[in-house]
Amino acid sequence: MWIYIWFNILWGLNYTRLGIEYQLKLQPQEYCKEEVVALTNQLIVKVNECRRQIKDTILPQPSLPQIFNEADKNYQTVSTNFHFLQHQSKSIKPSLYSPLGNYFGFTGYYNPFTGEAQVRNDIPRILIPFIACHEMAHQIGYASESEANFVGYLTASSSADVYFRYSVYLELFSYAQNEEIKMFWLDRDIGGLKNIIKQNKNNLDSLVRKDRTEIREFFYKRENKISPIASNIFDQYLKLNNQLAGIESYNEVIGWLLAYEKKYGRL
Repeated sequence: MWIYIWFNILWGLNYTRLGIEYQLKLQPQEYCKEEVVALTNQLIVKVNECRRQIKDTILPQPSLPQIFNEADKNYQTVSTNFHFLQHQSKSIKPSLYSPLGNYFGFTGYYNPFTGEAQVRNDIPRILIPFIACHEMAHQIGYASESEANFVGYLTASSSADVYFRYSVYLELFSYAQNEEIKMFWLDRDIGGLKNIIKQNKNNLDSLVRKDRTEIREFFYKRENKISPIASNIFDQYLKLNNQLAGIESYNEVIGWLLAYEKKYGRL
């Protein structure tokens, strides 16, 4: 009981605070399949542009301190436009429990008792910039996973470092394509579903496809029987903390991004 009370004092109340919707005056609304397709196509253009700027077939492997320092710089940059994103805590580090991530299904996490953001150090390096920005969003009070994802997007996409921009667009494309698949499936439009997957694949730069394949193979090789159980527990935890979509709430970043792009007339 005392742990629960202490958790709420230190962190849990953030689940009920006014968040990014209020701060950015966004108006998330129901969206249609066509809007998600348009957003996905935008992300394909951006992810291709970033990958072509990197040029090398093999992605760079910056050190974790370099990535964490750049993430902090990006928060300083984005806070000039959005003062509420000021990030003062620099306590982000590699997780000591990285190998356990294969079983518990995490790539990063925030410890509300110590205020530390931690990131796995054994995953494909290109994933880490966005994950770092996501976990740092938790540090400044964005409790919901969808908001942390969106703040991570705002921060990483504002970076002068193309590696960071590629990381976030690679991740957001995956979320957008997942949303496309879900909407076509719910409409029982199997032909459209097959066509959109084929179209996306054809439109992605060959090096983007290579990178996505390597990421997919990394996690596929580490699948196990414990991870689904741990994911289900985390799903229940999120639902208990007012994230009704549970683990699917990560994908709700697409709703935030659509509202943001509409607000500024880019969609």
